[in-house]
Amino acid sequence: MNPLYDLVQLREIEQRHAAEGLMEKAGLAAAGMARKLLREHEYSVLVLAGPGNNGGDALVAARHLKAAWHQVTVVFTGDRATLPADAAAAYDAWVAIGGELRTEIPPNGRWQLVIDGLFGIGLSRELDAHYCGLIGQVNALGLPVLALDIPSGLCTATGRVLGAAIKASHTLSFIGLKPGLFTLDGPDHAGEVRLEALGLEIEDSSAAGSLVDQPPALPLPRKLNSHKGSHGSVGVIGGAEHMAGAAILASRAALLLGAGRVYCGLLASQPFALDTAQAELMLRDAASVPTLSSVLAVGPGMGVSSAAMAILHEVLAQPQSLVLDADALNLVAEHPELQQKLKWRAAGSTVLTPHPGEAARLLGCSNAEVQADRIASALRLAHGYQGAVVLKGCGSIIALPDGRWFVNRSGNPGMASAGMGDTLCGIIAALLAQSMDMEQAVLLGVYLHGAAADALVGRGIGPIGLTAGEVASSARELLNRWVYGKA
Repeated sequence: MNPLYDLVQLREIEQRHAAEGLMEKAGLAAAGMARKLLREHEYSVLVLAGPGNNGGDALVAARHLKAAWHQVTVVFTGDRATLPADAAAAYDAWVAIGGELRTEIPPNGRWQLVIDGLFGIGLSRELDAHYCGLIGQVNALGLPVLALDIPSGLCTATGRVLGAAIKASHTLSFIGLKPGLFTLDGPDHAGEVRLEALGLEIEDSSAAGSLVDQPPALPLPRKLNSHKGSHGSVGVIGGAEHMAGAAILASRAALLLGAGRVYCGLLASQPFALDTAQAELMLRDAASVPTLSSVLAVGPGMGVSSAAMAILHEVLAQPQSLVLDADALNLVAEHPELQQKLKWRAAGSTVLTPHPGEAARLLGCSNAEVQADRIASALRLAHGYQGAVVLKGCGSIIALPDGRWFVNRSGNPGMASAGMGDTLCGIIAALLAQSMDMEQAVLLGVYLHGAAADALVGRGIGPIGLTAGEVASSARELLNRWVYGKA
C-alpha cells in the first residue's frame, strides 16, 4: 500500500530538504511529463502560475518547455513582490529568458495542453469569484490538463472542492501522495495520478495513512484435508417485511466468498423456506441464528421495529465477530443503551460499515459535515465505538481504533446501486469467518468489492446497470485468482 501524507508532514519534509532545489526538480519533472503528454506535432502549452510555490513550480516548467522550443503562454495571477523566495527566483528566471506574463487567458488561444499551477497543497479557504471564474474558463477549454501536486481548488486533506476546482486529466503529485486525490471529489478532478518523489527517500512509517491500491493480505490456500466446518459459519440477520432481498444478497455474498455455512435469519413474518437461486443458504428465523454462527452480519433490510431492536440487543451481547450495517447502525444511533452495549464489546470484534448518512446519525451531525472531512469522521467513529469502520463512498475510508486509516482506490460509479452495501457486508463477514483478523478482512473485503466491480466494467458489464449480485460473483472469481495464482 502506498503511503498518504497530510499537510503537516509534507511541510516538514519540504523544510528538511529545502536546500535540495525541490522547486527546480518539480518544475523539470512537470515539463518532462508535459512533453510526454504532447504528441509530436502538438507543442503549444498554456501554463497557469498562481501566487505561491505551486506557481513557482509552474514557472520552472514553463522555462524548461520554452527552452525545448515549445510555444508557452503563461498566465500569472500573483504579485512578484509577495512571492516566496524560491517562487520569486523562478519568476525572475522566466523573465530572464524573455518569457512573457499575462494576467488573463487570451481569447481564441490554441493550445494542446494546460499546466495547472494556480494553487497547491496549502489551500484551505474557499476560492473567490475571480479564481472560480478562471477555473471555469480552464475547464471549459476541454483540453488535457496536467495539475501540479493537486488540482487547484481541491482540498489536500479531504478531497473537497473549495468553491471550484480544476478538472485535470493528469496529476503529478510531488514528494508523496495526498489523501484528497483519492476520496470524495478528488477522483473526479485528479484524473490519472502519478507520484514524483523528487529523488527523496522518505520512511513510509512517517505517513499519516495508506492507499489501498492492490490486494492486501490474502487468505491461505485451503488444505486438502478440510471440510465446511473448517471455514467458519456466517449468520446474516435482517430481511424485515418487503426487505428480504438485502439479507439474501448479503448471505449469497458470504457463501460465494467462502464461508463454510451461511444462515440467513429473516425478520419477515413469513420467511422463505428456500432461496431457489442459492439453495445452499439455510434460511432461519432471525432469533435462532446467533447461536449457530461464528460471525454475525446484522442490519441488511432489518428495519427499526421492536423485533429488530430486541435481536440487536441480543447480538451485541454475543462474543462473535460482528459486522453492523444499515438499519443496525440506525438503531444504534437512536438508542443510547445500544451505543453503550456496542462500546462494551471486546476491542477488535466489531466492524461498522456506514454510508455517509448513517455515519452522520451515529455522530449526531449532518451528512455534509461527514463528507466535509471523511477521514476525520471515520476516525471519530472508530475511536468512539472501538471498532473498525468503513465509511463508504467514493474513496471509501477504513479507520481503526488505534488511529490508523486507509483510503480504498478500487471501485467505480456502477456501484452506486441498490444492494452493493449488503454485498460488502457479506464479503467482510465471510473473510472473518475464514479466520482472517479484522484489519486484514476489512481491508481485503473493501478492496475486493471495488476490484470486482472494476473487473466487470473491464469486461463491458456496466458501469450502467451493474448489480450487487454480479459483483459478488466477480469477487469470488478474483479472490480465487489472487489466492491460487490463476491467470
